[in-house]
Amino acid sequence: MVSRPTACLALADGTLFYGHGFGATGQTVAELCFNTAMTGYQEIMTDPSYAGQIVTFTFPHVGNVGVNPEDDETADPVAAGMVVKWDPTQPSNWRAAEPLTDWLARRGRIAIGGVDTRRLTRAIRQQGAPHVALAHNPEGKFDIGALVAAARGFAGLEGMDLAKDVTCAQGYRWDEMRWAWPDGYVRQSAPVHRVVAIDYGAKRNILRCLASAGCDVTVLPASATAEEVMAHAPDGVFLSNGPGDPAATGKYAVPMIRDILDKTDLPVFGICLGHQMLGLALGAQTVKMNHGHHGANHPVKDLETGKVEITSMNHGFAVDAQTLPDGVVETHRSLFDGSNCGIRMADRPVYSVQYHPEASPGPQDSFYLFERFSEAMSNRKASA
Repeated sequence: MVSRPTACLALADGTLFYGHGFGATGQTVAELCFNTAMTGYQEIMTDPSYAGQIVTFTFPHVGNVGVNPEDDETADPVAAGMVVKWDPTQPSNWRAAEPLTDWLARRGRIAIGGVDTRRLTRAIRQQGAPHVALAHNPEGKFDIGALVAAARGFAGLEGMDLAKDVTCAQGYRWDEMRWAWPDGYVRQSAPVHRVVAIDYGAKRNILRCLASAGCDVTVLPASATAEEVMAHAPDGVFLSNGPGDPAATGKYAVPMIRDILDKTDLPVFGICLGHQMLGLALGAQTVKMNHGHHGANHPVKDLETGKVEITSMNHGFAVDAQTLPDGVVETHRSLFDGSNCGIRMADRPVYSVQYHPEASPGPQDSFYLFERFSEAMSNRKASA
């Protein structure tokens, strides 16, 4: 006897995927993407850059190491839901604090298992990231017409400023450094540089990497003005990752960045949405990608050294390299599709990358970017 499906994923074109629901019950609507990472599902679900998205995991065994408080990238899951091939099993890992299923239920996130994720991934690649509705009902009762209508009614991520929804409510200090054996996370004791980090949806491990590079980090909300940034007398400014349409967030973020660039000679470093914000501030444009880049196995070439880095990606928009103005150099490029993955100003220590150097996919291919930021601040002090 085949058990009745308890979850349904409805695409806006009417395509339906049935499976086994776990986590929270109810219904949610979002854009659907896929992630090719083999590990890190907890970090992915708590990455603020996934706001407004449901994540399809192409790796079939999700949940097998459970979850634990140390691996959260922010206080609560931000991704709207998850889609997996196999239902999660009981965790088998010494770090596990609770099963993934319980964690999702407690955190109010819906998930569906038993889905043909290969078919779903092909559909996303061919048709672009679809709008979907995901429902979990333990009794297996679904109003299909209403689900499809809900998917079609989703506004989409274009034009959406989601950074305002995931940024911090007020500024705070950060001094926790990267995890290291055998002590785990330790506190910074002797910072060298004062850095203001603009939080468009910052991951904790980015802040840890800054602290490990000698930075005394003050985190400010996405809406911070140049005057509020400079009130902290920073040695450098960091622009964080985040979700949504960069052009929408840029309406208030770009003027602040331009003020910093016009009125100071501070080093500036951006990651992900921060990269797109810097690109817009320098005069480039951004575009919505067909299905984006989401995974931990993306090869990126450093065009200035020839080095290829294995990187972690999570973005659905990109800086259009064809629109880069004079004085701005393309530094990194995706070897998957040739899209832009890094820029810098030709004559100043102002640079950014589209990928996530803190996520350790290489595992240390890209940590030099944080060291470069620290070195730029040291050089500025030495020349003062």
